[in-house]
Amino acid sequence: MSFSDWVYYSSVGYVALVLALYCLSLFVPQAGFLARALVAYIAVIVCALYGVFVSIYLRATTGHAQSAQWAVARAFHYTMFLTTGVRFEVRDPKNILGTTRPAVFIGNHQTELDVLMLGAMFPKNCSVTAKASLKKVPFLGWFMSLAGSVFLDRKNSKDSRQVMSGAAKEMKEMQQSVYMFPEGTRSYSKEPELLPFKKGAFHLAVQAQVPIVPCVVANYSHILWMRGMKFKAGTIPIKVLDPIPTKGLTVEDVNELTRSTRELMLKELILLTAEARGSPIPTPIESAVDGRAATATGVEVKPQL
Repeated sequence: MSFSDWVYYSSVGYVALVLALYCLSLFVPQAGFLARALVAYIAVIVCALYGVFVSIYLRATTGHAQSAQWAVARAFHYTMFLTTGVRFEVRDPKNILGTTRPAVFIGNHQTELDVLMLGAMFPKNCSVTAKASLKKVPFLGWFMSLAGSVFLDRKNSKDSRQVMSGAAKEMKEMQQSVYMFPEGTRSYSKEPELLPFKKGAFHLAVQAQVPIVPCVVANYSHILWMRGMKFKAGTIPIKVLDPIPTKGLTVEDVNELTRSTRELMLKELILLTAEARGSPIPTPIESAVDGRAATATGVEVKPQL
């Protein structure tokens, strides 16, 4: 069997499997989870490959490959909507995404589906930050490296500081924005809550003297819930908040800036999630630390005495 034959039969088998799972989902909801998961991972690979070629082309013709991230984000957004029925609705009446540059855009981090969220709202002339291990991931890592993503090694704080310093310089010189997840990792939370914020995004904004733009995504566990194998079609709102200026701020202001921004985002997250689910407005989530209640509104979770 030739390579082209293998690709053909593999593609036909894949499509047949996905369609069969979609049909089965009418009777077994978990089958819909598997169908959409298969489609999502293939879409990531296809769009990442597209990004590799776009990055190479832009680097060769313009010397500036970061625009490939915007192009691939949009391609993934439309691909996922057509194949899974999932879309993110961006609420940005002031066109902050299109007019605020450079800036440090930040958002809450829930699941792998946040890649699609970025596809819907990712602004032009913007780069994402990611953990260094993603560099080694086939297709996606190749594209991110070629497109100028900022990789951070959490185990090497000295190297991360140097990377952040370089990012701040590039933001000033190239008018390049950065998108970061201050929680640092996915929360996989079923309710609207935030993990403690890491301060890297805020140090970067203060160092570059550029505004912070919070982008709040409603908790979408009613659309995707990994533990319950739920993955269905639906619309998830994103609200772009007003830019928070950092001009004149110094490193001494970072703690308060982090705390106040997180508190603002948590309030918006609770309201937006209630609206998305059509449910009453919930109260802030509390978690247990050493057997005592801890509020979800701070830079770090501190037990209440």
